[in-house]
Amino acid sequence: MADNPNPTVESEAFVRPDTRALLDMLKAMGRQPIEEAGAVAGREGMRAMAQIGEAEPRDMAVIKDVSVPGPAGDIPCRFYDTRESREAGPAVLFLHGGGFVIGDLEVYNSICTEFAARLDLPVLSVDYRLAPEHPFPAAPDDCEAAARWLASSPTELGREITGLVITGDSAGGNLTIVTTYALRDEPADVPVLVQAPIYPVADEAGKHESFRQFKEGYFLTGDTMAWFTQSYAAEQTSPRNLPMLGDCSNAPPTVLCTAGLDPLRDSGRSYAASMVQQGTEVTYLEFPGIIHGFFTMRKAIPSGQADVEAFIDAVGSALGRRR
Repeated sequence: MADNPNPTVESEAFVRPDTRALLDMLKAMGRQPIEEAGAVAGREGMRAMAQIGEAEPRDMAVIKDVSVPGPAGDIPCRFYDTRESREAGPAVLFLHGGGFVIGDLEVYNSICTEFAARLDLPVLSVDYRLAPEHPFPAAPDDCEAAARWLASSPTELGREITGLVITGDSAGGNLTIVTTYALRDEPADVPVLVQAPIYPVADEAGKHESFRQFKEGYFLTGDTMAWFTQSYAAEQTSPRNLPMLGDCSNAPPTVLCTAGLDPLRDSGRSYAASMVQQGTEVTYLEFPGIIHGFFTMRKAIPSGQADVEAFIDAVGSALGRRR
């Protein structure tokens, strides 16, 4: 095959029909960007988007809100299980996305039921403190506290926990990696069996080609990412902010996915490649033609349901190998 005579000219990115329909609808709506609307309006907007764009929750035997002791007071969490009771086994810690500024238990309610049902495991969803009211390191502090609490088999849950699966999307993917390394360096009562970041922020996303290619017109924009970063006010050289700045060795088996039209895509690719170089067991899935955030847009982007199922099944397979 002949080389591209003009390598600076790229072919147009593949966009799925249902993804294009959503992007066109959002463009026609002329929504105010979150960086202009502010955090409170942005949180309301994300809840509204989930109400109209997310799939219905799966039936659960147990859904209950619990309070987890944290470094600055109780952390609201929600516990899910398909069974009223179960034998000793692993549990899932779910850390939501939203740029460390938006997102909550309600937005991620349906996807947590999907994890619980498809893995047949209990799930604890963490409503960690959000910026700008609570800047870095409030979020990683809360997520680590919740992980340690879950690992202790708390009586409030009525389950004996033998290991953790830590997962979450976007900012929650970042917090998945950060929390996993915190428990590597100072082990909890039970080990992290699998980490499963979903389109995570792992390094400086702005340096990658995917940021340049998809920072406009594909839902998550470069301006919104910059506003999230400013609001989070993290220490830029801290591995608790960008985990690839630190020691990435001795991670548990890792399942990671990226979205083909995501400005964060290459940050996830970079972390997956780093894991391979470290000798970590890695399952890497990239879903073409779909945008950042599709895990909570399964009604708006129906084709994303199969991708969600493939990712969760890969987590289950990795966990099965550990068990």
